Amino acid sequence: EMEIVGVRVEMPSSSPIALLREVGGTQRLLPIFIGAPEATAIAFALEEVVTPRPMTHDLLRTVLDDLGVSLERITVTDLREGVFYAELELNARDGVHTISSRPSDAIALAARTGSPIYAAESVLDEAAYVEEAAEEGPEQEEVVEQFKEFINSVDPEDFAL
Repeated sequence: EMEIVGVRVEMPSSSPIALLREVGGTQRLLPIFIGAPEATAIAFALEEVVTPRPMTHDLLRTVLDDLGVSLERITVTDLREGVFYAELELNARDGVHTISSRPSDAIALAARTGSPIYAAESVLDEAAYVEEAAEEGPEQEEVVEQFKEFINSVDPEDFAL
């Protein structure tokens, strides 16, 4: 089982990543490169930002709720040629459905529904790492500052049509 640590900016490329941490064990960290809109969607969910109009993941949550379908879990299932894959496990009246998803969308939806997040052991073995205890220095402060600038530059109105 994993938990969402947050959204970060990877240096020096300034690419956003979703960062997951293993709940038990060695608490390995799993960075997943994502797009800026998905980073915003995850950050908004974690910060409980309410937009004037529903964002895509809010819409999907509402559709699932109205249809009586629950998101039981998401799983990051695979990593092939640098691309992560995930699945949504949905529980509906007629049974359980497994739907392929981009990990960024699955994480954004799980952040809105409080659903558990899992990662396959093979994915963790290939892409996760154990965080080294390091002192916070100028480089980390710069990364945090750049992420704050990114979040502060995003306006919920940008997503209203």
